[in-house]
Amino acid sequence: MTVLYIVIGLVALQRLAELALSAHNTRRLKAEGGIEAGAGHYPLFVSLHSSWLLAILLFTPKTAQAHLGLLSLFLLLQLGRIWVIARLGKYWTTRIITMPGVPLVKKGPYRFLRHPNYFIVACEIAVLPLAFGNLQAAIIWSAFNALLLGWRIRTENRALGKRRSLLPRVS
Repeated sequence: MTVLYIVIGLVALQRLAELALSAHNTRRLKAEGGIEAGAGHYPLFVSLHSSWLLAILLFTPKTAQAHLGLLSLFLLLQLGRIWVIARLGKYWTTRIITMPGVPLVKKGPYRFLRHPNYFIVACEIAVLPLAFGNLQAAIIWSAFNALLLGWRIRTENRALGKRRSLLPRVS
């Protein structure tokens, strides 16, 4: 078992756990009146992330040495993911679910960025393959991610814009 397989396995397990948490939160939010936006592009994100991990495994030499600095950066990015998830709490989901009447979060990483999770994911998609010397996967999946994120951010901003104009921000 190489470092590559261990890291990809751990990331895959993390993503599966996040999908389970997201599904739980999504069901609860919808039951409480949450409205989903952009459901049509959601499967594309699942495919992108799945194929990203698979591409790293398939197109990285099994003997590739891990770059410890980039792996450390990837680990820091995971702490950022945890910060985002913890800050949103029961409102965190991998889908776009808006809750009418609920103020927008402006604490934690949201003090610094409007979409901190998307920034973190964009960095992850580039950093992890680069940590194993796979420049092609970093470039290709970063480009596809940028295209999808552009679509998603526009969709999310439209959905949240309605709430921004009506509600005070939580500080």
